[in-house]
Amino acid sequence: MDIREIAKEYNDYLIEMRRWFHAHPEIAEKEFVTSAKIKEELTKYGIQWRPCGLQTGVLATVVGAKPGKTILLRADMDALPVTEETGAPYASTNAGFMHACGHDCHTASLLTAARLIHDHRDQLCGTVKFAFQPAEEVGTGAPGMIRDGALESVDSAFGIHIWSMIPAGKISLRGGPQLAAVDKFTITIEGKGGHASAPHECIDPIVCMGAMIGNLQSVVSRECNPADAAVLTIGKATSGTLWNVIPTTAYMEGTTRFFTRQLQKAFPEKIARVVNGTAATYGCKVDMTYASLIPPTINDDAAAAFVKKTAAKLVSPENVIDIGPISTGEDFGMFLEKVPGVMALVGVGNEACGAIWPQHSSKYTVDEDALLNSVMLYAQVAYDHNAQ
Repeated sequence: MDIREIAKEYNDYLIEMRRWFHAHPEIAEKEFVTSAKIKEELTKYGIQWRPCGLQTGVLATVVGAKPGKTILLRADMDALPVTEETGAPYASTNAGFMHACGHDCHTASLLTAARLIHDHRDQLCGTVKFAFQPAEEVGTGAPGMIRDGALESVDSAFGIHIWSMIPAGKISLRGGPQLAAVDKFTITIEGKGGHASAPHECIDPIVCMGAMIGNLQSVVSRECNPADAAVLTIGKATSGTLWNVIPTTAYMEGTTRFFTRQLQKAFPEKIARVVNGTAATYGCKVDMTYASLIPPTINDDAAAAFVKKTAAKLVSPENVIDIGPISTGEDFGMFLEKVPGVMALVGVGNEACGAIWPQHSSKYTVDEDALLNSVMLYAQVAYDHNAQ
């Protein structure tokens, strides 16, 4: 069967669904309207589903007419607390929330692929599970679905992420690290407040914070193998209320990113040592929290090679590229710690239609003409994988 030709019949539905989801964004763990719409559409087309994962996750199933393997196809569906500035006629109707990371496209693509595969299940071997996953942005959705049995009897998992920095029509695939592990830490520094004119009578937490920010960068530059990519960023630093007052406390929040579990396990101790040492040097007290949120997304080498061949059939070999690892994170990595699989990046960037903004931008948009590649890839991977 020619997926490229068959998929064209579903393009209008794909765009309709994408725009509906885009207009109704909901943040992590609160995707109630989104979940209800998915269930409504699956039911309308006779596709079996059950609740799976937190309060809003949905797991649909299509069983083929022939024996074969089982694959899980996954799409995340939560939005972000971002005020949309695209001006699109289908822009967010929920003030302060926006699909600024493409999860509306993922959900619509997987829903369309479910329709296509269900309609042509006589050509399907084995079973396809469709995981409509909540709460990717906070890292609780994937473990919730895994706890509820989404991976039972699954041989492999496959997911996509649309990417505005990849030109429309191209698909990036690679074996090994694709997306980074994500950790978060907070640091509260306690000094001794007083008048700005008498620093000798105070213990200044701002000076300590400044030194700490600089010292923490040495963890990456001097304690990590240069061949092992790592990122440490302080994204929030606050202290003080007035220009002539030395405050009592200072507060920071930051994140670390890596592509190996080994670094992820090593970093909490390294950061704590620098934080405690710097605080002691400046006579401050300090309290730190550190949370490992999600693992790196590591594509299975054999699965990646297989999906590359599949993608080449759809978009031609020259349009299957490798942009390398990206230091953003994705809780799909939790699925890949349980079963072999792949996360593919589907290009939707196109200057001609204004699709030039990065993920999480309030002006984020996509080239809708490229979204059919996501549907085709979901479907072709399922058919090819299960027939092996």
